[in-house]
Amino acid sequence: MLEEGYWYGLPLVLVSGGLLGFWLRERSPFLLVCASFFLVLAFLVLNFFRDPERAIPTYAQAIISPADGRIVQVVQESYEGNPVCRVSIFMSPLDVHVNRAPIAGVIKEVSYRKGAFRAAMREAASIENEQNVFSLEGEQGRVVVKQIAGILARRIVFWKRPGDSLARGERVGLIKFGSRVDVLMDPDVTLSVKVGDRVRAGSSILGTSHLKSEIQ
Repeated sequence: MLEEGYWYGLPLVLVSGGLLGFWLRERSPFLLVCASFFLVLAFLVLNFFRDPERAIPTYAQAIISPADGRIVQVVQESYEGNPVCRVSIFMSPLDVHVNRAPIAGVIKEVSYRKGAFRAAMREAASIENEQNVFSLEGEQGRVVVKQIAGILARRIVFWKRPGDSLARGERVGLIKFGSRVDVLMDPDVTLSVKVGDRVRAGSSILGTSHLKSEIQ
């Protein structure tokens, strides 16, 4: 459990407990419904901030998923004038929202862009929505990750800085309450996933890199 989860969840538990105390005195069905509502909400919030351990693949050329969720797009496109393969992962509010490094490497660049809060499953979200973009350079070349806010998400968290060295699967941040993560890889990567597949951050392999190429 991330520490932030307690700051969000415990006040809801206290509200639920207070309402339950009033219910015990007043016996009002409305108070019981309210107490139950806040207790369920507290459970959902605490569940959102869970942070399970994952078995990290050791295969050197593997590019792993930085996020839990469902693959909603796999496309070949251009990024900053270079061809890339983009894999987009939609994270529902029920998924684990801790993001991880897809490869071992050094963070070369981090950039935050304000934007819209459109549905994260839409293709336009990759360009229009609020997002934090970071690039990692390692033995598989350069991999770019976009943390993209969705309709519910209003807070992208990133704990690392340019120049930091990361291990594959290392925790790097999270997006609160529903979002999307795009992974931009070398176009010649051999993919291990397709649209509709569910993946887990740190343990699911998105693809295998064969060349030490770079996204400039």
